[in-house]
Amino acid sequence: MQELEFLKSLVIIFSASAIVVFLLNWLKIPSLVGFLIAGTLIGPYGIGFIKDVHSVEILAEIGVMLLLFTIGIEFSVAKLIKMKKTVLEGGGLQVSLTILLSTIAAYTLTRDINKSLFLGFLISLSSTAILFKLLAERGEIDTPHGRSMIGILIFQDICVVPLMLFTPILSGEKLNLIDIAIKMGKAVFIIVIVILSARWIVPVILHNIVKTKSRELFITTIILLCLGIALLTSKFGLSLALGAFLAGIVISESEYAHQATSDILPFKDSFIGMFFVSVGMLMDISYVFDNFSVITIAVISIFCMKVLTGTL
Repeated sequence: MQELEFLKSLVIIFSASAIVVFLLNWLKIPSLVGFLIAGTLIGPYGIGFIKDVHSVEILAEIGVMLLLFTIGIEFSVAKLIKMKKTVLEGGGLQVSLTILLSTIAAYTLTRDINKSLFLGFLISLSSTAILFKLLAERGEIDTPHGRSMIGILIFQDICVVPLMLFTPILSGEKLNLIDIAIKMGKAVFIIVIVILSARWIVPVILHNIVKTKSRELFITTIILLCLGIALLTSKFGLSLALGAFLAGIVISESEYAHQATSDILPFKDSFIGMFFVSVGMLMDISYVFDNFSVITIAVISIFCMKVLTGTL
């Protein structure tokens, strides 16, 4: 019975997505917006065709990982090293300034420094999946501004670790510097290991896999590397998205990168739409209408703040 319900949910998702994206395509509106609108319509706060969002979220998460994985393949360790200034200085400045300005703005309203800092943490981060999807659709990933945005997004994903470690302190827990240092050290360690494996381990594995002349084995190995590295990095406190991106960079160092991309693309395109639909399902339309003026002011303020810190 559960299998039939899940299959029914998939049919509804793909049907609604196809219709909405087709209609919006006439207006030259990105497919991403269509997926979000479709999710809002069929979700529990819309018409209510799908009540259980969680059943879709697992497949949606796979879509995000495959998206970041294919983008990572277009990079390389050398490119990533060249971007270190953008990642560290640009990303560091953007995150720090956003947290500072957001905290000051929130404190004027809440008069609570802990809540204000927490809001600053949230506002400083951006959706890696949405921005990567938009850049990919417009063919701007390898442009100067595209690389700058990706550098800042990488820094933001790495910042998730310290921000998550500091968040309990805001609720009154004691500061444990040793615990924070150990977890940060683990995160740095796993990133270094993944990058080194791109040069010494993965190319050898793929070379031996290709020698078998089995396309099924090659695709299975590529997916295993993508999901496995994403899972490994998540165990060390990093996001699944960042892990999938690093997995792509690992593959990019081998001579079979283009083959891997062509084999993964069909899976990515099928799953990524589901991610944006699942995000749309979380939209509570009645809440938006009841608090429209407050939400509008907040969105405009955050938008202006992000533009300011990004420009700086």
